[in-house]
Amino acid sequence: MNSVLKTLRIVGFLEGVSYILLLGIAVPVKYALEDPTYVKLLGMPHGLLFVAYVVLAILVGIELKWNAKTMALVLLASLVPFGTFIADSKYFKPAS
Repeated sequence: MNSVLKTLRIVGFLEGVSYILLLGIAVPVKYALEDPTYVKLLGMPHGLLFVAYVVLAILVGIELKWNAKTMALVLLASLVPFGTFIADSKYFKPAS
């Protein structure tokens, strides 16, 4: 398996989990309990994982010669909850 693709799959999983935790736990706690602690704890790691996902997706896309539509869908997956898991099963796993 390509090491960059393997790294993308790991980062995609972690980015997806951090996004779900951020939206599903941290943000509701922030507004319901007026406690921004969890947003502060999860925000920076999620941001770093997001940037890493985008960079790795571009590198893998260039290496695998993805067309513009596939590249756009893989990048869009990082903005949609559970999107990175779908991208992994549809685009990353078959390529490995």
